[in-house]
Amino acid sequence: EQEYHGVVRCALGWACWKTYVGRPEATQIRIGALSLLGNGLSAVKHHEDALVAYEAQLPMMRCIGAPEQAMLTVQSCLANTYAALGRLEKALRMERDVYSGRLKLHGEEHGATLLAANNYAISILHLGRFGEAKSLLRKTMPVARRVLGENHETALSMGKTYAMALFLDNKATLDDLREAVTTLEDVARTARRVLGGSHPLTAQFEEALRRSRAALRARETQPSSDSRDGDLDEVEDVI
Repeated sequence: EQEYHGVVRCALGWACWKTYVGRPEATQIRIGALSLLGNGLSAVKHHEDALVAYEAQLPMMRCIGAPEQAMLTVQSCLANTYAALGRLEKALRMERDVYSGRLKLHGEEHGATLLAANNYAISILHLGRFGEAKSLLRKTMPVARRVLGENHETALSMGKTYAMALFLDNKATLDDLREAVTTLEDVARTARRVLGGSHPLTAQFEEALRRSRAALRARETQPSSDSRDGDLDEVEDVI
């Protein structure tokens, strides 16, 4: 009852693309196959190739007058790919537009809006703007848990993003670090139970938990006058 991920998702994307590449360019089935190819390439971190697929999609979708929600989905994929390639400001602008578009189209309680909120928070986090990320997530996390359920992937991912905004901030207090560890312990435990230990999200949550525990140990053992130096490379590594 999960989506395919990793190399299997990539293989299925290629198979779909090879099946429908001969169809006329401006047709929904060919555009859909291109989307699945891009998603598969992203799943195995072939981001340069995924970017080619996503950028090719947009003009085709405009040509056939695709619905706005479909356009927003591709723009979100593009933003994630820009972030993976280090084009962080461009990713942030696009994620902001996608989140705004989802709010207008679906309202704040729709699953797509909540996913867009998390993606936007991650883009903010990439640029080290921890306070903004925490503010957005404190508003949207309770909605995700109430509407989607605490076991939903989006709700779990929001918890991880919020915890990272806490423990990666060079102004984090000891209480912030403890909250981050507690949050990630809950998220990782739930993900392992619901998604399984081999799911890529579970691995991400457990790595973030390991980092948060290390940050807490370092703070508990250092002199009170010391402070952590924020490191945006560390943000990239954990996200």
